[in-house]
Amino acid sequence: MDSNRKLQIALGILRLAIGFIFLWAFFDKLLGLGFSTCFDPQTKTVDYFCNQAWINGGSPTFGFLKFAAKGPFAGVFQAMAGNPLVDWLFMLGLFGVGLGLMLGIFMKLSTFFGGLMLALMYLAGFLPPQHNPLIDEHIVYIIVLAVLCLTESGKYLGLGKFWSQTKLVQKYKWLE
Repeated sequence: MDSNRKLQIALGILRLAIGFIFLWAFFDKLLGLGFSTCFDPQTKTVDYFCNQAWINGGSPTFGFLKFAAKGPFAGVFQAMAGNPLVDWLFMLGLFGVGLGLMLGIFMKLSTFFGGLMLALMYLAGFLPPQHNPLIDEHIVYIIVLAVLCLTESGKYLGLGKFWSQTKLVQKYKWLE
């Protein structure tokens, strides 16, 4: 196998991994699967399918925006906590970005909106990161999304090659 093909496979695997991060966050917040959504830090236990799950009436944004927002932009983000429109936009973003990345379609939109979501999360908690004065995982993921978009990684281990040849995408290249 030549090095170009190995790189394509590695980019496809990286795209699938980042897509899974977004999709998993969507399903955890939707159903309360017990990872970040329904973990009780005081008792260190998991309440699967808890009341905090979106499907049970919980807000997928409230906890993060209300309690994790720090720094100069905290007030702006705290004011959005629990807003149903913000909840819907966040959940649609997680699902759309995750699905687009997993399938390798809508890569320009998926990587743009994924990067936007990550940038907003970075700003919400904007204090110098614990181990580095500027860079944390949000910035690294934004860079990864840019690389995935620029290398057309949706065409490797995904439906991107087929998707890019459809009449719709040929007419509207921004749907690639």
